[in-house]
Parts: sequence; C-alpha cells; structure tokens
Amino acid sequence: MPDLSRRRLLTGAGLAMGAGAAAAAGTGLIRQPEPVRPDPAGAVVPFHGAHQAGIATPVQGRLHFAAFDLSTGSREEVRAMLKAWTAAAVRMTAAQEIGGGATGAELAPPDDTGEAIGLPASRLTLTVGFGPSFFDRLKLPRPARLKELPHFPADRLDPARSGGDLCVQACADDPQVAVHAVRNLVRIGFGTAAIRWSQLGFGKTSSTTPDVQTPRNLMGFKDGTNNIAGTDGGKLDEHVWVGAEGPEWLRGGSYLVARRIRMHIETWDRTSLKEQEDIFGRTKREGAPYGGVREHDSVVLDKMPIDAHVRLANPAALGGVTILRRGYSFTDGSDGLGRLEAGLFFLAYQRDPEKGFIPIQRALAAKDSLNEYIQHVGSGIFACPGGVRPGSFWGAGLLA
Repeated sequence: MPDLSRRRLLTGAGLAMGAGAAAAAGTGLIRQPEPVRPDPAGAVVPFHGAHQAGIATPVQGRLHFAAFDLSTGSREEVRAMLKAWTAAAVRMTAAQEIGGGATGAELAPPDDTGEAIGLPASRLTLTVGFGPSFFDRLKLPRPARLKELPHFPADRLDPARSGGDLCVQACADDPQVAVHAVRNLVRIGFGTAAIRWSQLGFGKTSSTTPDVQTPRNLMGFKDGTNNIAGTDGGKLDEHVWVGAEGPEWLRGGSYLVARRIRMHIETWDRTSLKEQEDIFGRTKREGAPYGGVREHDSVVLDKMPIDAHVRLANPAALGGVTILRRGYSFTDGSDGLGRLEAGLFFLAYQRDPEKGFIPIQRALAAKDSLNEYIQHVGSGIFACPGGVRPGSFWGAGLLA
C-alpha cells in the first residue's frame, strides 16, 4: 500500500519555498505536488476536479468552518495568498506536510504546524467561497445572484458571527485534521486575511449518500431525509452547480448559505413526544412522514399540521425548490445561565439562492412551529468557484 502518511519532503521536492513565504513574496509559482494515489479505505478525496470537493462529496463526520476578512485591497496580494492556500490544500488533503514540513531552519517557523503528522487524510476536503464584500473590497464585478440575504422574521444575527469576505469549509472524519487545515491556512494568510468568525461542528445532520442511515440532529430527529444524492448528476446540475448563467469562473461552482441556528435544548427536552412529532411532521424513532410508515415514504402534505416543518420545507409546497444540505451539530459550552449553547450549523448549496434557500426560509420564518425552539443567530452567503485544475488555484479565473 502506498505511504500517504504526512512526512517531511525530500530536499528539492514540493514547493520551492514555504507557503507563507510564497504569499508574502507574491510569487505565482506552484510546483506540482507528488501524485495522489487512491487510498484503499477511501481516506483521500482528490482535490482537483470539475467541482470543488466538499459539496457533493459524501459528508464527513467533522467540520471546521472559518470566515475571513481581507486586510488588504490588493488583488496581487490576495492572488498570492490563494495560490499559497491552494498549494497547501493539495498537500494537506493528500495527508502530506506543507512545504518543508514541520522542521527546518532553527531560527524560522516551520512550514507546517505539525499536529497532523502521522494522521491519515481522513477524507479531508477544503472548499472556498467568496462573500459579497470580497468583490466590493477588491473592486471586482460581483455575480448577479450573490446578494446579501434578506432579513427574516425572528432573526437575531450577531454581526460578529456573520458575513465575511471569504470562507473555508474544512470537513474530515478526524477533527484534528480539519482544525490543522484551517490553522495552517490562517497562518499562511497572515497579513492578507484574518478570521472573522469560525465554527466547529460534529455529527453530520444530513447526508449526500442516501443508502446510509440518515443522521439525527440534536433534537433527536432524522435530518435531511430528502437531500440530493452526491451521485445524482441530473439533480446536481439542475439545483446545485452554476451553469452558463454565471460568470465563467463560477461555472461548476455553487452558492453557499451558512446559518448558525441556536436550539433551545432545555425547552425542547420538556416538550411532549406528540408535540415534537407534530412540529416536524415525522415520527421520532422511524422518521416516517405523517401518513407513512417508513422514513422514505412520500410526504403527503395534507396528512400533517399546516405549520409542520417538513410540510413547509418540502419541495412540493414550494414549487420544486431544492437545495443540497450539508449541516453539522455544534455545542459551544454553556451560555452562563446553565443552558447549552448548542444547535445546528446549517450549510446549503444551490445554483441560485433566490430559488433555493431564500424561498424555503421565508416559508419557515413565517409559519414554522419549530421557531419556538430555534433562533438564527449567525449567517453568511458565499460564491464557491468551480473546481481547480492541476497547476491552477482557487479563484484563478476571477483574479486573472
């Protein structure tokens, strides 16, 4: 079996200089990484392709999401950073150390922070997106469909947990691998971009592989039963991937909406089973829709309460509106009043937010009985470019 463990590169291999130095110097050089060989256990997800990995990819168990603000208006500096980020991402997703690795000259910081040495790739994917303010800051033409989200009733968005010029979504089956990836991108981007806010997630709440068991959210209900399968090319083309209507750099990409949703766990836990099931419109144990017996039975809208979550969010009630969900649970300690700071970090990919997340959330915000137990407290929207070809970098077409 080929050795895909993280290791120090041999002299002369890999990048010509540390990724951080490449960003600082503004060089455009990207050396080709060592070939990534498939892992027999499926631990390596290829970085290059027609679409960015981490969207339709089978959902991993852990998340580290970070939104960044640029500290410069220079396109050259941002281009250099994205080139260095891409070079580092290629290596990290292949379970390889960055640049010269975690050792080097004694009087200089190492190119890799080192906490993932010896760990497998753990299906690490890194997905990048650009927020509306990215285009404003760099004076670039913004995609027509990339607009700040409207205010929805009952939103209590914290500005410190919302927005961002760009984002990185790191997903992996090992939390240390995901955290290592974001940590090193932060280090490489020092002086060009800084974290605005971030979120750790666990326990995926939706799946792009419908043949596996549907995961549950922290309310104990199966979530994302009718999510788009990552292998359903027709639905992905129709509902997720940007086509000829978008700028060339965005084709094959997608629009990402991220929402941090606080759950009032203590109140929910004192609610009767019957009321919980009425709120969702599904049985708690099996996940069957009202009127059905099994989880994947067809949803019959008039069999459930008019304010049931499933009824309001179902494509049949919204003229076919469909999104690809990729959410995670989170717990961030307590709020100082003995209540868990817990909930759902909701990630939705779509071809057009006006035909995806926005109409769904309008319907839910207006009538959903679940609103008594949840609150949207953070938000962001980003345009995620298409996949990266070997030798190129994230956003190359945009920043050419």
